[in-house]
Amino acid sequence: MDELIRNLAVFALPILFAITMHDAAQAFVARHFGDNSAHAAGRTTFNPLAHIDPIGTIVIPAVLYLTTGFVFGYAKPLPIDYGQMRNPKRDMAWVALSGPLANFVMALGWAIMAILLQYFQVSERFPNMVARAGIETNVWLMAFNLLPIPPMDGGRVVFSMLPHKAAYKFAKLEPYGLIILLVLIMTHIVGYWLAIVGVLADLLLNLIVYPLNLLLS
Repeated sequence: MDELIRNLAVFALPILFAITMHDAAQAFVARHFGDNSAHAAGRTTFNPLAHIDPIGTIVIPAVLYLTTGFVFGYAKPLPIDYGQMRNPKRDMAWVALSGPLANFVMALGWAIMAILLQYFQVSERFPNMVARAGIETNVWLMAFNLLPIPPMDGGRVVFSMLPHKAAYKFAKLEPYGLIILLVLIMTHIVGYWLAIVGVLADLLLNLIVYPLNLLLS
């Protein structure tokens, strides 16, 4: 029980801020391109309380972790009206990409924290475990949201890249997005996707933090 409580405590902060930063980044970028819906709803803030969904951010991740060891969560739905943007089809991609990019930046921040903990010889397990959990959580959330199916962020990017006719045919898949996602999970395709994107993200993170490692070695 003590180990279970510790693990929940380790992942609580990384999950909370990973979801918060993801949504806040998309709200800021949507506002930049002309849609004030998220801003009017108070979502252009890094205050986690503005983004927390009691069920999706707290209850579901905790129950899933306790029952399966798998962690998944979500924030309040982000109100975005692409029709308010100056170039909806193009700007949709930038809004979609900003969330995963925010998670990558968060993962980088946790990676730097892990290096500094090692440099200052902080031997306590808890902060080191939190830093590692921060990297894993943000890389996982980034990879998951980049799945190229609607309504995931990756699906929005695909829509933006396709020619108009093909894009609107692709958009018709959105009502079936959850079913498609469940099928991909059951067939382990999502697992392969997460593994591949995760490896690439880890390689890029290691490349970026290498100079800091070199400086502190």
